[in-house]
Amino acid sequence: MNDMNVQNLTSAQAYLEQLSQNLATLPTELRKAAEWVLENPQRVAIMSARQIATACDVKPNTLVRLARTLGCSGFEDFKSAFIEDVERGPLDFPDRARWLQSLSAGGKMNQLFADLAKSAIDNIEQTFASLHAKDLKEAAKLIRTARRAYIMGVGINNTLVRNFVYLGDMGFQNMQAIPREGALAQEDLARATSEDVLLAITFQPYRAEVLEAVSLAKSRGLKVIAISDSPAAPIFADAELRFVVQTESPQFFSSTFSTIALLEALMAFIIADSGPEVIANIDAFNKHRHQLGLYVNEMYPSSGDSD
Repeated sequence: MNDMNVQNLTSAQAYLEQLSQNLATLPTELRKAAEWVLENPQRVAIMSARQIATACDVKPNTLVRLARTLGCSGFEDFKSAFIEDVERGPLDFPDRARWLQSLSAGGKMNQLFADLAKSAIDNIEQTFASLHAKDLKEAAKLIRTARRAYIMGVGINNTLVRNFVYLGDMGFQNMQAIPREGALAQEDLARATSEDVLLAITFQPYRAEVLEAVSLAKSRGLKVIAISDSPAAPIFADAELRFVVQTESPQFFSSTFSTIALLEALMAFIIADSGPEVIANIDAFNKHRHQLGLYVNEMYPSSGDSD
């Protein structure tokens, strides 16, 4: 057994950090148990050792061994830290404020780290506070039922829309990220019709090619879904649906956290409102990727020691 370097571990978070740092050095069975704990920390408090052992396909004694590598007397000692986390509940606003203040102690870089954390949290909270489920549902329906859904972003937003379309392609065949490499968005919209929809993203300073693409789309009868960082953004003038995201950041570059969160929420609404054939498509896509050998079954090679 490869014992970990245990240094006064008492909290669930400390246990998780130690498991993550030492995962590659653990014997095979211990590693399986550790991976399950890392992926399901909230379930440790509510499941028995036998239930957890069954879930991660190891013997119950493996969990005792894992707990002892962390300096615990046994599994129940290990589990008690996770129970305490559940009893404390999630961080409330005063707790989060104290956590953010603690980050800023210790110099300029610590202050920057604290500012980045606060900015990311605030951006997502403010963005979701301004969202309405009915608007997300309507946007999802427009994209899902369109003959062609053009998803547009340039610069960093092009990466975000390509990720959105990559996910959408698993279940649908009507999404296209634009502009395509080597093309202009206006060229990509050359065959667009009133049966199509355009989702476009641009932030200050607003990109001319995005505004021009939106204008062209409207002239062709497309419905437009717009995402920007201000209610006064010019992209909203021709849009049926408008989503404002917060992009404040203590660094030079605008934050993309809230944009990513919004796109993830929109994709969830698209899938949730779709028929069983979409789930079947996603399942078939996933199985195909496994058959191609694109995934590995274990994160780390075996260390040669197992139960």
